[in-house]
Amino acid sequence: MKHAILVAVAVLLAGVGFLAGRHESTRHDMTPPPPQANAGERKPLYWHDPMYPQQKFDKPGKSPFMDMQLVPVYGDERAGSDAGVTVSARAQQNLGLRSAAAEVTELRQELPVAGYVQADERRIARAEVRTAGWVEKLNVRAVNDPVRAGQVLAEVYAPELLAAQEEYLLARRLAQANAADEPLALAARRKLDLLGMRAADIAGIEQSNKALRRVPVVSPISGVLSELGTREGAMVQPGTAAFNLTDLSSVWVTLEVPEAQAAMLRSGLRVTIRAQSVPDKTFEGALDYVYPELNTQTRTVKARATLANPGLTLRPGMFVEVSLVTAARKALTVPTEAVIQTGTRSVVVVMDGERFRAATVRTGMEAGGRTEILEGLKAGERIVASGQFLIDSEANLTGALDRLGEAPAASPDHTDHKP
Repeated sequence: MKHAILVAVAVLLAGVGFLAGRHESTRHDMTPPPPQANAGERKPLYWHDPMYPQQKFDKPGKSPFMDMQLVPVYGDERAGSDAGVTVSARAQQNLGLRSAAAEVTELRQELPVAGYVQADERRIARAEVRTAGWVEKLNVRAVNDPVRAGQVLAEVYAPELLAAQEEYLLARRLAQANAADEPLALAARRKLDLLGMRAADIAGIEQSNKALRRVPVVSPISGVLSELGTREGAMVQPGTAAFNLTDLSSVWVTLEVPEAQAAMLRSGLRVTIRAQSVPDKTFEGALDYVYPELNTQTRTVKARATLANPGLTLRPGMFVEVSLVTAARKALTVPTEAVIQTGTRSVVVVMDGERFRAATVRTGMEAGGRTEILEGLKAGERIVASGQFLIDSEANLTGALDRLGEAPAASPDHTDHKP
């Protein structure tokens, strides 16, 4: 009896084991097989975070930079990157892209520089004596006193000049009595000329038949007394700068231009000048001379403009603001904000519908918010004026903007990267 019970239990356990085995086998048969890669499926070259595309990873995973999964980059995307990237019209609208056309416009450059006013050196004159004497009467006594042409500045007693006058009067009387003495009279008169006596004064002594004790020294120009080298009662010698006079009806404005912009300097270049003392008035002129040397201390080149100065508004020593204005010319230009400076080249993003590509350009003059394009673009091509870097991110930066360097692939497990 006991033996029969043991046999029944063994049979029951064997049945349970058989049923369990069938159920497990059935469960495994119902599990779908792991997916197999299709023969034509694309294989990623690497994975990256679109926000930090310069870092590549050799397998999928979570980005160490952002709370997101890495995005695969495929070989056909890289192969077509030179042709640009595609951003849908809706994405462009979401990114707020703004485009502009490369256009032939009128370009005129204005360069602001500092300048200062000085006397026109071609309008400086001197009044002096040609023989030793004494100033017996002085009519101008202070520097910057106004003078007019022909005004008597001083009266000088010069013994040599007085003797020369008497010799001339004597020779003239002899010539009147005897024509043979005419050459003597002419020589005596020429001596007065050489001693600096004016023709009007010689005519006066001829008429009065009397020599002048004090000979007047007159101003040759109208202007101001810029230097006074004598005083009343003082002795003067030939060559002494007794009176320096300056005509300020025309002045020089001298400006200094940085070496980098000196190439634009040329005679005839138009300038606009403003002075702080007369903010409501603008002076117009043109450069008439560019100095040949470079100031090695300031690395600037000097240039000069001559300006009419009615009312003596501009005074020597005054600082002024000068704008150099180039002549207008036609040039292919784009908005300056559309040009990306990488440090080694200039790049613009050219758009053709939904397709974008980077173009290297050579730039020229910049003025009025536009930059001249010398090479790399054609008139009519549309470029991205703002939002270039948003395109970069939207396109996952698959290389269309030709980055200067690429980092080696890394594992997504290296989560200690810092952005």
